[in-house]
Amino acid sequence: MQRYFAKQKIDNQLILNKEDIYHIKTVMRMDEHDKIQVVYGTKVYLCCLENVNTNIQIMVEKELEVKENRMPKITLLIPLLKEQKMDLILQKATELGVNKIIPIETERSIIKRKEEKEDKKLERWKRICKEASEQSYRIDIPEILPIQNPKNMKMLEGLSLICSTTETQRNIRFVLNSNTTCDRINIAIGPEGGFSPLEEKKWNELGFISVSLGNRIMRVETVPMYILSVLNFYYME
Repeated sequence: MQRYFAKQKIDNQLILNKEDIYHIKTVMRMDEHDKIQVVYGTKVYLCCLENVNTNIQIMVEKELEVKENRMPKITLLIPLLKEQKMDLILQKATELGVNKIIPIETERSIIKRKEEKEDKKLERWKRICKEASEQSYRIDIPEILPIQNPKNMKMLEGLSLICSTTETQRNIRFVLNSNTTCDRINIAIGPEGGFSPLEEKKWNELGFISVSLGNRIMRVETVPMYILSVLNFYYME
């Protein structure tokens, strides 16, 4: 069953954006009285489609039960990457439960910041996360911040980790086992080649703990999926 996010609720009717209406009518070719799930606020509703061929209406039939999520709130700080890799990370990180994504400037990133294109990029990234949230049956969409320069960032609340290519002793499992009560986890991921030693030192000064991901050297687009999979397993009920 398809899931969508509503922008408004009026009495017993939920209002979707025009892109979702187009998807229902033209892409999915849904019929009169077909059922969909719609998220509004923190609630999920089973809805019935009416007037599909004219002025479509999304009518609430009942509220569905939502299972409580006990995972810590996860913020992912990722470097600017080529479009295909960036899209993959946004999609899979959303599916794996990330709550906030902060694109960051890094020394070794081959993609450089272009402020005149940032608004369009941000709009596109948000659309990718929305679609991935619908596909994975989330009740929320990850927040995506505008591109940040780490030197202007303040310390983030919670347990903060930086994926290091030089740290060998302190792995992510050890750090998680030493911080079992944290309700927020922030993870900074470097570009191809990792963070420079100076960058890593600056992250450490911001409260980020350098951690090893093991002996393997992974592609930058693999690292978020690896870490988020580890966290999903570690906090699995």
